[in-house]
Amino acid sequence: MRAREVSPAFVGRQAELSVLADALRRATAGTPGAVLIGGEAGGGKTRLVGEFADRIAGEALILTGACLQLSTVGFPYAPFTAALRQLVREVGAAEIAALMPHDGARDLARLLPEFGEPAADPDPDSARVRLFEQMLVLLERLAERRPLALIIEDAHWADRSTRDLLIFLLRSLRNSAVLLIITFRSDELHRSHPMRPVIAELERIEGVVRLDLPRLTRTETAGQLAGILGGEPDPRVVDAVYERSSGIPLLVEATADSPNCGMPESLRDLVLTGMRLLPEEAQDLLHLAAVAGVRFGHALLAAVSGLDDAAMSSLLRPAVDGNILVIDDQAYAFRHALIWEAIHDELLPGEHSRFHQRYAEALEADPSLSAGGRFAVEVAMHWHGAHDHERALQAAWQAARESEAAFAYAEQLQMLERVLELWDRVPDAATRIGVDHVGVLRRAAQAAGASGEPDRGLAFVRAALAEVDEEHDPEQVALILRRRARLKFDRGQAGALDDLRRAVRLLPEDSPERAAVLAPMGRILVLLGDDDEARPVIEESLALADRVGDDCAAADALNNLAIAEAIHGRFAEALAALEQAAARAARAHDDDNQLRSHVNTVDVLFIMGEYEAAIAAGRQTLTLAESLGQARTKGVVAAHNTSDAQVALGRWDEALETIELAEKVSPSLGRLSQLLLCRAAIAIARGHGDAAATAMETLTALSAADDPYPQQLLPIARLSIEWRLAEGDGPGAVAATVRAVTDHDMGREARYIWPILVTGMRACVMEGDRALADRLRAIAAAKPAYGPVMAAWRATFDAESARADGAADRTAWEAAATAWGELGSPYPQAHALLRTAEAAIADGDRDAATRMLCDAADIADRLKARPLRADIDQVARRARLRLDRGPGGQAPLGLTPREQEVLRLLAEGLSNREIAAKLFISAKTASVHVSNILTKLDASSRTEAAATAHRLRLTG
Repeated sequence: MRAREVSPAFVGRQAELSVLADALRRATAGTPGAVLIGGEAGGGKTRLVGEFADRIAGEALILTGACLQLSTVGFPYAPFTAALRQLVREVGAAEIAALMPHDGARDLARLLPEFGEPAADPDPDSARVRLFEQMLVLLERLAERRPLALIIEDAHWADRSTRDLLIFLLRSLRNSAVLLIITFRSDELHRSHPMRPVIAELERIEGVVRLDLPRLTRTETAGQLAGILGGEPDPRVVDAVYERSSGIPLLVEATADSPNCGMPESLRDLVLTGMRLLPEEAQDLLHLAAVAGVRFGHALLAAVSGLDDAAMSSLLRPAVDGNILVIDDQAYAFRHALIWEAIHDELLPGEHSRFHQRYAEALEADPSLSAGGRFAVEVAMHWHGAHDHERALQAAWQAARESEAAFAYAEQLQMLERVLELWDRVPDAATRIGVDHVGVLRRAAQAAGASGEPDRGLAFVRAALAEVDEEHDPEQVALILRRRARLKFDRGQAGALDDLRRAVRLLPEDSPERAAVLAPMGRILVLLGDDDEARPVIEESLALADRVGDDCAAADALNNLAIAEAIHGRFAEALAALEQAAARAARAHDDDNQLRSHVNTVDVLFIMGEYEAAIAAGRQTLTLAESLGQARTKGVVAAHNTSDAQVALGRWDEALETIELAEKVSPSLGRLSQLLLCRAAIAIARGHGDAAATAMETLTALSAADDPYPQQLLPIARLSIEWRLAEGDGPGAVAATVRAVTDHDMGREARYIWPILVTGMRACVMEGDRALADRLRAIAAAKPAYGPVMAAWRATFDAESARADGAADRTAWEAAATAWGELGSPYPQAHALLRTAEAAIADGDRDAATRMLCDAADIADRLKARPLRADIDQVARRARLRLDRGPGGQAPLGLTPREQEVLRLLAEGLSNREIAAKLFISAKTASVHVSNILTKLDASSRTEAAATAHRLRLTG
């Protein structure tokens, strides 16, 4: 009997190869994407991607990495580390560094030491984001040379950090010749498997295709056997192999030579049958190698086995020839994870412990033997497997520290949990690692929060609080309470403020730690709209920060103060506070608070109705966020604020482009919901029912899952009413209005209450609900209106209120239309013009009504607001008014406002990429606009289009 062979014939996967080839063609044309290849264990995923890689080797750069699992530990960023290592071997670290922005390669040093010392950063979250951004930059710049195919295998073993990076890349890649090919075992993705929701999310991304490999047919099995056996197999052999293997390629290989032998009960038996064909010494060496994991280095195995190169090569060669091992650069790998599992599971308990100890000792003696790039994690795994609790604890602690430095918080948490698991088994554990048990619990709680596991974090906090005495160590109790408050706040659980208040009581008046507690307390109070309590907390925080000379805490407090000032209409004071906050943050090199100051400035400008200034500031903030590595965090908030201003000015398509770019950086669910607010509002206004319903369902689910703040919850309440009105559901709109004013505090920020009151009054008009209208009037009577935007809302409310009483108050509606017109807000202005026209018709002023309806219709057409245009047409039909106004109301040569903006930049000689940068849109979108412009101007080139624009004065 021969060792099992891989068939030289590649069968049964031509359709899948075509899908991969099409995906690469799309990527080469500038549309990046991914192919997710799922299949059961032994289903031929690795063989498929290997065949495809061979076919495209001449036209694309191919980088390969695999997710690794040693015991239960998944290596952070393992596939990306392997791909980088391959790239370094092929072109050298210096050439890679030359592709990166200034000092960008230092962030890659967190994955490979060849890039020097990692850049120091006190903020692990922003540093982690920057690492993601640099990996994105590297892939895009590699793809500028030639198409890039990045193959990531065994994603079912992907650690949390790898999963996050995959999502980020696929949401962020654009206009790049990059194709990701990701393989995973679909039969292992049980309901609780962490990769299952990731696969589902990836499938929703544009350009991502999923392939599920079917089992081979009988004909395909025959083709595979023919390649293995070197000739056409006997039909009876084909029948036997097909029946026993069920068409799984790995099982076909395993039974090819012995189809009539008793079929083993499991795949493990089949794999071990093949291994037992090897010499006994080779089998022993494979048992030893399996303890290292799926992939192991030659030097490490030599050190552990004590064999010289010649002896080890002699023993491993039959395993390579027998397709049990494959050669991977200077290392070996089991050809299939199932082979590794079967051999590893055959180890006796004593062998398992003894072998793990030998690996741990070898690695500690020479850390360079680590093949996985995570020396501390490997050592921790081996000492744990060796049941040496003292050394396992110390190694796990070191591994936790290294994981934290690499922003692999899920892995840090896993290592800290192991430290806690071993704590009672190790005498003097605190002395050995230099931290007491409470200190480990606090770090575990922090890691749990950073990795999105607040429930686990709260469990660690409870354990920590049970071990500390408030009387003897009040400062530590206060800091633990601060952590608990943060976890509760993130989780949406009541009690965060109570924890912070208790923490404040435990700290001395002039304690620096007190400022650290007061800052989040002030921020929470402001975000929840409790300004009366927030202001003294903020002022105390600022005064304390000044006394102790803490510019970071001062910048934080000034940001909170600015929000409080803006809530009460003191906009000049708010902008002044933000200017101070930015200056103090810059002096302290506090990027987080500096960027927060800019984000808040955009918001204040929006509240003031300074929409153009808000958009300009928003664009600057987006650029700053990207440069600081915070595009996924505060950059998304800036995008939300910017899109709000764009919507207010009627630049809806531009707003959608801003949202789309922000969504591609894979924001958290909380920040994604902010973007959905804007997207839902546009969908409702344009009559896109399905999109509106989907957005509203998502927003409702997110608000139910979180502890929503007024700036999130109240706009959702208003949109719920608007949605029902747009659907013609009067009773539903009234019910939504009642819920809004009953379930929510109407004493909250006026900026969020006025839109609810206006929209709710429209529901009252639709259903004739006088009682609810009176209730809304009572709320409005006590509500201030700061600045021109709120004044416009109040004017609209007054007009709608009269309408609810059956009166068409032309003067009130003219005031509302004028207010919105002065702000440059076309959509509410068009609503007001429609109602003014109705009042003019009632007065018999048909000419004025026609003019106003035509103005409103022009706005509705420009915004593509179909429901509004339908209402306008209905009023015109009832009054028998004609809205034909000829070409005078049309945009020049049919150009949209966005196309006119692109045309102006084109006429200045800018390229598509430069236009995209100026307008904060993608280069692909800019290209589409330019193509539309050339068509509408009947121009054959950009030069001719620019000349036409100048001649017709379209660029002025």
